[in-house]
Amino acid sequence: MSAAGNVIHTVTERGVTTVVLDHPANRNALSTAMIGAIAEAVRGAVADPAVRVIVLSHTGDVFCSGVDLKETAAVAAGGGGVLPAQALADLVADLWECPKPVLVRVGGAARAGGLGIVAAADIAVCSEEATFAFTEVRLGVVPAVISATVLRRLQPRAAAELYLTGDVFDGRRAAAVGLVSAAVPGEALDAAVSAYTDALCRGGPEALAGTKQVLHRVAPTSVRDDLAELAEISVRYFTSAEAREGMAARRERRDAAWVPGAGEVRSDGATAGGDGG
Repeated sequence: MSAAGNVIHTVTERGVTTVVLDHPANRNALSTAMIGAIAEAVRGAVADPAVRVIVLSHTGDVFCSGVDLKETAAVAAGGGGVLPAQALADLVADLWECPKPVLVRVGGAARAGGLGIVAAADIAVCSEEATFAFTEVRLGVVPAVISATVLRRLQPRAAAELYLTGDVFDGRRAAAVGLVSAAVPGEALDAAVSAYTDALCRGGPEALAGTKQVLHRVAPTSVRDDLAELAEISVRYFTSAEAREGMAARRERRDAAWVPGAGEVRSDGATAGGDGG
């Protein structure tokens, strides 16, 4: 476990780095210190070849209350420095472009700027009891920065309703409108996160990064041009060393070499892992 500026801590285990927002006294608000610490932790996880998946989680009853309003007011009043919302833009971009899968675990309230982080993740899991709200209009501001990712997730009608009213909605609604991948009972949240990370760790690292690029690419207007680009991508990955290992593992009914724990021998003498699919 490591700490960063006393506002987050990180834990890495079996290929998964969990970045924990850990400033409950400030409702895990996105101060520039918090934003910088998260960004640094994510960069470290990306640089570590042993890390396969990045999870963003939290302590306390609040996942994230949005940008730090006290710091924002001080900067806006001429106190110098960068507005937290400006710093948040870079963090959201880093999460969206991260070559490794990013999963967000929301077990409490999430508001405003925090929803930009939720939407930037590849997978977001929340408890059914978690609450969400785009509270910006009630503060006289606009949910601008977070829209880069949120509007790529939310259904258009839901986006208009939730942005304009600022109303609170629960985890079930968040899943129904596309803000999160799944909402589960609170007692099942950690098990759901583990199931996702276990599944993600079974994917080839290069293939996962390439798949994220496909998910985020802007397709040409012509279907034929689109297929030509996608065929090139397909050939590149099917002929890679990673693909050769993956297909060999499938034939030999073993875990691929990149799966954490692959090749470990259990106490009964068998090799750990399943049949590779």
